[in-house]
Amino acid sequence: MLRFFDLERIDAKKRDVVERTKDFDEIYEVFKPVKGSEQSDRCIQCGDPYCHNGCPLHNLIPQWLKATANNDLEFAFELSNETSPFPEVMGRICPHDRLCEGSCTLNDGYGAITIGSVETFVNEEGFKKGFKPKFSQEKIGKKVAVIGAGPAGLSAATFLLREGIDVEIFDKQARAGGLLTYGIPGFKLDKHVVARRVKFLEEAGAVFHLNVEIGKDKTFDELTEDFDAVFIGVGAIKGRKSGLTGEDAPNVHLAMEFLVDIQKKIFEEPREKHIDVKDKNVVVIGGGDTAMDCVRTSLREKARSVKCLYRRDAHNMPGSRKEYVNAKEEGVEFEFYVSPKSLVTNDKGEVIAVEMIKTKLGEPDSSGRQRVEEIAGSEYNVAADVVIFALGFDTVEYPFFSSNGIETDKWGGVLVDENYQTTQAGIYAGGDCHRGADLVVTAARDGRDAAKAMVKMLTK
Repeated sequence: MLRFFDLERIDAKKRDVVERTKDFDEIYEVFKPVKGSEQSDRCIQCGDPYCHNGCPLHNLIPQWLKATANNDLEFAFELSNETSPFPEVMGRICPHDRLCEGSCTLNDGYGAITIGSVETFVNEEGFKKGFKPKFSQEKIGKKVAVIGAGPAGLSAATFLLREGIDVEIFDKQARAGGLLTYGIPGFKLDKHVVARRVKFLEEAGAVFHLNVEIGKDKTFDELTEDFDAVFIGVGAIKGRKSGLTGEDAPNVHLAMEFLVDIQKKIFEEPREKHIDVKDKNVVVIGGGDTAMDCVRTSLREKARSVKCLYRRDAHNMPGSRKEYVNAKEEGVEFEFYVSPKSLVTNDKGEVIAVEMIKTKLGEPDSSGRQRVEEIAGSEYNVAADVVIFALGFDTVEYPFFSSNGIETDKWGGVLVDENYQTTQAGIYAGGDCHRGADLVVTAARDGRDAAKAMVKMLTK
């Protein structure tokens, strides 16, 4: 260990930019064993590991880095799976620069440990050697229904199955995974990675009921009657609209409906929208990771041009730095310090341009972040054949919430106590449907911790 003087930080190698924009395959290569061991060997094994504290799951990062450096892959695999429901997913999609790697002591002058890449390596190499996550072989005679097969739901199922509790998962889509399957493009997360974790859960006894929407295809009452507890992990999938005139035009879309539509096209599943951006000028408004997913997907769908408009600058973008860099490499144009003012339509009601106004950063608001101020008289138009708004997501208040006494806050998030139990005994919730749109890793933590609370309740 402590070889940060001798070894520089090396990021995982990326595929050639020209080749990678021709398909939806992952762009990052997995470390080879020598590289994985070397990069782990840079860790200084802090007495108070900031990376551990910076991770919402509080993963045992220094411990599995040490095991990897010592070429004890099996122990590293077990440690990485101890606290995380799907570490090979987190290694690919977490904004490491804002979490574990951003907290690394070596950031100051030496370059953080490539935690995400090593995490992916440990698990992918482990799978090659036949390692599998461990689940209880003994059942305790209790069963839990999980609504939503996304990150929170899959996490809850994982930790319930580890304790011998039977799990049945209900999801309205044709495939399990939620956001991991339909909302995150394959160039960031190959879909076989998600399907493999689902298979592990099935092998452990999980039963998946797909194409089943609670409140429509199956009543909530049936779940409360047939199961000892229920976990709600339905996410926050309601896209935020702009409030601008013309936003209901046929060529204006919300980010998630675009991403889901393209993924269903790839899966050859029935589609609702059939959004076509080929040979069109695409404008994406927003600066987070979802906006980056939209611009990079548009490039792969052979758009004529792709432009991202954001009201602050690159430094203030809320997403991961690497996603912005990847988008720039792939040919996305960025315009900063601009905000949409109106949508310009033709006589057919189609948007043909976005009227923008230039902005500047003013005094900090109550959160400490600088306010965005418009510059009067700076309006100009950006031509657009397709406009995609990536302005974040809100929770959906499903009818079965209120009809079953499940209370929500003023934003529509499900209210829970410190044990993730809702206002109804035996009904738990976590992830974005509780806290609002957030990271996959926080949804995974909620699912894990809610599962632990359910286990305690069910084994009293």
